[in-house]
Amino acid sequence: MISSLWNLGAFIIALGILVAIHEFGHFWVARRCGVKVLRFSIGFGKTLWMRTGKDGTEYVVAMIPLGGFVKMLDERVDDVPEELKSQSFNCKPVLARIAIVAAGPLANFALAIVAFWFMFMIGVPSVKPVIGEVAPHSVMAQAGVTNKAIITAIDGQDVQDWNDVSLKLIEHMGEPTMAVQLYLEDTNYTVSRQVDLRKWKFDPERESPITSVGLTPYRPAVSQELAEVMKGSAGEHAGLLAGDKIIAVAQQPIESWSALVAKIQNSPDQMLVVTILRNGQQLDLNVTPKGKTGGDGVLTGYLGVAPVVASYPEDYLVDIQYGILDSVQQSVERTWQLTTLTFKMIGRLVTGDISLNNLSGPISIAKSAGASADYGLVYFLGFLALISVNLGLMNLMPLPVLDGGHLVYYTFELITGRPVSEKIQEVGFRIGSVIIMLLTGLALFNDFARL
Repeated sequence: MISSLWNLGAFIIALGILVAIHEFGHFWVARRCGVKVLRFSIGFGKTLWMRTGKDGTEYVVAMIPLGGFVKMLDERVDDVPEELKSQSFNCKPVLARIAIVAAGPLANFALAIVAFWFMFMIGVPSVKPVIGEVAPHSVMAQAGVTNKAIITAIDGQDVQDWNDVSLKLIEHMGEPTMAVQLYLEDTNYTVSRQVDLRKWKFDPERESPITSVGLTPYRPAVSQELAEVMKGSAGEHAGLLAGDKIIAVAQQPIESWSALVAKIQNSPDQMLVVTILRNGQQLDLNVTPKGKTGGDGVLTGYLGVAPVVASYPEDYLVDIQYGILDSVQQSVERTWQLTTLTFKMIGRLVTGDISLNNLSGPISIAKSAGASADYGLVYFLGFLALISVNLGLMNLMPLPVLDGGHLVYYTFELITGRPVSEKIQEVGFRIGSVIIMLLTGLALFNDFARL
């Protein structure tokens, strides 16, 4: 419950910022072009707060935070007095109308650049992409990639952490090959491997891009000693304490933490005899893992304990941080990278190279917002920038109900010297509305299927 509320709160904050910036783009340029703005609204539905400015504009915050709008004076919608016709949107030159419509998506790209700029200024603590294990017969194994190698570049472009690697892998979805540059610690050599991606299969619902190519990132050793026992957990009820070392379950020796996790998860609501070492003495405790049903409907056992984990070697840690000017360059480059990547993904959705099951809606976005907020400000800024780029590009899609559709109409008018007929605009609006409703419904269906 608390997790859901946290996700909802982070979602509302993120979406509120994105919508406010997008609509402010329209609002600011409209005012600069001499268009009278009647209402600036963040959200839809019932009005929660409203104030009328000295300029006569109504500033509104509404109940449903899934969008917003800027209502401008327009003869096609309202009866406009003669003295105000010069301030009507439809009376402005076509270039001014194009600027007003394009300002919303452009504001989202500007927000992404600013968010990334702050993120790189603050610094992102991360770890180098050190390979812990390569799965046999995977595309990476077939290319000759080995354990403990450090990925330094993909297709000639440097990568600093696993996030960079993930982005590069997603960029290569649908492509036949990929060049990977590796630093081999044991020999102190840098080598290049050509990876054949033609047989690469990636299901985003089940795995990450990294694991799908057969890579497991290096992780510090995890001991069987308990670092923490959660309050109210099955482990606490059984008498487990921080510092205990679990050496056996049901009289079967436990050699690793992963083996312990597997045993506990496979024994929901079943009493187990757990053998521990405490202060040099061996003790047996009766433990009953608490059963919880996951999103896949499977009942899984939970003990509510956390292990002692070794630290990363210092030379594996990296703090991705830049100065004021370098952060500007990095933020622009990252925004451009996400923009081109999103275009590629849209193209591959259209061609069928990527399944429509990958579409996400507000529930998935809310979960991601909450998770990024959990990790701290810099990760929330990165999430905000990512969603802002996607929102900007989505609004540029050439559908009549979106900014992109209006830009298509106005571009046609600019080229031909005459506006698109009202009948064609109405038909386009209806078709666009149906497409948006279908995509929204599919995204929501995918969201619920992942719960």
